Amino acid sequence: MSLSLRVLLLATACLTPALLPAVAEAQTRAPARAAPQRPGAEGTVQAIEVRGNQRIEADTVRSYMLLQPGDSFDADRLDRSLKSLFATGLFKDVQVRREGNRVIVDVQENPIVNRVAFEGNRKISDDVLRNEVQMRSRAVFTPQAVQADRQRIQELYARRGRFAASVEPKLIQQDQNRVDVVYEIQEGDAALVARINFVGNQEYSDSKLREIVATKEQAWYRIFSSSDQFDPERLSFDRELLRRFYLRNGYADVQINNATAELAPDRSGFFVTYTIDEGPRYRVGKVDVVSNLRNLDAASVRRLVDIDTGDWYDGDSVERIAQSLQDAVNLRGFPFVDVQPRIQRNKEDRRVDLSFEINEAPRVYVERIEINGNTRTQDRVVRREFRLAEGDAFNAAQIRRSRQRIRDLGYFSDVQISSQPGSAPDRAVLNTQVVERATGEVSIGGGYSTDAGALADVGLRERNLLGTGIDARINGTLAQRRSQLDFSITDPYFLDRNLAAGLDIFFVQRNLLSISAYRERRQGFALRVGYAFNDRLRQTWAYTLTDREVYDIAANASRYIQEQKGETLLSQIGQTLTYDFRDSIIDPRRGGVARLGTDFAGIGGDVAYIRARLDGTYYIPFEQYLGDPDYVLSISGGVGYLEPLFGKNERIIDRFFLGGENLRGFRIAGAGPRDLDTRDSLGGRFIWTQSTEMRYPLPLPAELGLVGRAFVDVGSLSQIDKSSPSLQGVRVGDDASPRVGAGVGVSWRSPFGLINIDLAQAVVKKSYDETQIFRFGFGTRF
Repeated sequence: MSLSLRVLLLATACLTPALLPAVAEAQTRAPARAAPQRPGAEGTVQAIEVRGNQRIEADTVRSYMLLQPGDSFDADRLDRSLKSLFATGLFKDVQVRREGNRVIVDVQENPIVNRVAFEGNRKISDDVLRNEVQMRSRAVFTPQAVQADRQRIQELYARRGRFAASVEPKLIQQDQNRVDVVYEIQEGDAALVARINFVGNQEYSDSKLREIVATKEQAWYRIFSSSDQFDPERLSFDRELLRRFYLRNGYADVQINNATAELAPDRSGFFVTYTIDEGPRYRVGKVDVVSNLRNLDAASVRRLVDIDTGDWYDGDSVERIAQSLQDAVNLRGFPFVDVQPRIQRNKEDRRVDLSFEINEAPRVYVERIEINGNTRTQDRVVRREFRLAEGDAFNAAQIRRSRQRIRDLGYFSDVQISSQPGSAPDRAVLNTQVVERATGEVSIGGGYSTDAGALADVGLRERNLLGTGIDARINGTLAQRRSQLDFSITDPYFLDRNLAAGLDIFFVQRNLLSISAYRERRQGFALRVGYAFNDRLRQTWAYTLTDREVYDIAANASRYIQEQKGETLLSQIGQTLTYDFRDSIIDPRRGGVARLGTDFAGIGGDVAYIRARLDGTYYIPFEQYLGDPDYVLSISGGVGYLEPLFGKNERIIDRFFLGGENLRGFRIAGAGPRDLDTRDSLGGRFIWTQSTEMRYPLPLPAELGLVGRAFVDVGSLSQIDKSSPSLQGVRVGDDASPRVGAGVGVSWRSPFGLINIDLAQAVVKKSYDETQIFRFGFGTRF
């Protein structure tokens, strides 16, 4: 150790005892200093000070704090208070710190949304987008909500096949801490289905199966359809369509294993693939009906089973027969019935034995009927269409009938009725979910028909006035050979009773110069009232008061027509009895309808007669034979007779006419009694018609909406009073022998309206009849 170091240590040891008292005295005299506070150190919160707030009250901010004045300082509670303030979504930034015994909360508020706008959207309207996004005017802006809106808008476009759509939210700063939120949208092109493939199909070609699925490949003629736009939800529906198609054609073991879609690398189209396991095709073996109900003989309902041994198995027919059996047994006084089709497969013989077991179902009653989704239509309008009431026995057939009646109203785009358990095991609640559709329409239309010529149509109609079910309309038509203005209002449940009441006010002008060499004018009103005996039988009564005028008669017209000139007043009461058992009013495929109408004129007025008309149509489906529901045979016929009363002769405008719509192949009023010199049609007292028409699909894509028709029309018109003084010296052709017309036609439910084209030939006619090969009708409303 060096000498200097030793000297230093020795000096320190000697001086330390002498310095210790002086150091202690100095510490005693010096002021005390607080040690630095660590987070979580003890202390009491004296106040919470909020800074930076503009719209939000300080007390509101404090209410979100987990630490309040008087509480002990706690770092964990301060941290959780910070998270609580952020979670409110009211603030862009929050800082919490401690200054002495105070807690300082510095906030930066989120802006308020001034308005929400959309730019670049053409395929989806602003109203639709505005209902989908969370951002609203005067709401608090948050980045999370904007990003959620961005994702939602992209999902909407994806559901419409536009997977390349992009959405970019933009903020425009305004004064007073407000912002405009603008969603800039690049819609992109729709990703169409480029190709549909099938894997595993042996018995049916890809082209046949492409006709079955609802998804279609892109094509130029699908510009008015969305079936070629990819929709993920439609794939599940396609699988069910394929399954039912195979079941309908005998493949009881079919499995649609998968449905996949691959998006092209450029996101321009999809490739859809369905994987199918067809299995063997079965024929029907034994068919039996077994009744496990007392007092019900199975043989009494066996006739409803229209499947025979040796037929190909048809899954749709099995379901239809089970429903028919259940409905028939219900009508026989057995409300609690369950019909189960039992299927036993014999894979070696490829046969299926069918047994329809009729069992007693649990006794369940309707506890309550709930109606949801009717934002406009009143509950009572929907409820009165139900064929069962609260407290009635649960009846599946009546529920199906109720759903069809609600759909037939035309007020809803979708109607679903489901059941759920009630307050007790023997109680059920019927939930009716409806989706409202627009029932009001302003129509401006135009078109052409062979009968009326070029026409223009303007109308205003509300089929569900104020949600009450009242149908009101006013319509005007201007055509080359017909002009009409009419107002009509109908309450289908007048005074909330089984009573339909209505009023019609009309003005009609017709140009019949090319038919009977005169013009006709009618103006008046009609009062209507009707009631239903049951679901199928209905009667309507009407009183009509009409002022008619025959004028502008051609100089070379028939003498009989010239004497018809002038005005007459018609006071008439009539009734129509209708029996309707069609499966659908809008698009019937089975069942039929029959009408009996009688009119009595002579309650005052200038004419007196009784006129009767009976007509009907019956529809026969050929789906089970030809495998397509569009094959439908309709057989219709009618007969009418007019008898003058009280010695008064009928007028020409009261008679029947034959040709055109009721006898194709002939001009309107082209068949029947005629002045052989002037070629004027005179009409007749007795008419009968019969038409047989086969409707069939054309070998074109179904979404085009084209349906073919082949028809044969037969009819006769006769019985004109040749002893009338006005017919003396007039050569009249009046032959009651049948006329026959036959031809083909096409109906197209185009985006512009219904177009009918008929080509018909008069096969059996008289020399004085006037024929017409081509008939065309077109009309539209928008």
